[in-house]
Amino acid sequence: MANRDSTGRGLYAISVVAELVGTGQQNIRLYERRGLLTPERTDGGTRQYSESDLAVLRRIAELLDEGLNLAGVAKVLELEMDNARLRRQLQLARARSARPDGGD
Repeated sequence: MANRDSTGRGLYAISVVAELVGTGQQNIRLYERRGLLTPERTDGGTRQYSESDLAVLRRIAELLDEGLNLAGVAKVLELEMDNARLRRQLQLARARSARPDGGD
């Protein structure tokens, strides 16, 4: 889950993200190790986070506040992504079937 701006680039350094989200840099690194997010990296290896990464980090914080552990958070994030993907597929299928030519 890489966070990018509208051009697909990461925008923020980890210290800025930690401040914006209200968590520690070590927590963010832990979430990355657990596969909960994947920041973009510069050629030198510096993490760069996008607005979408910030949204994921905020969602992680919400789920942790609700009492989930990191394994539970990972599962919820996975299910939410699957749900969003399936909703997009359903919308496309409905749009195709609504066309006068029947979508063929």
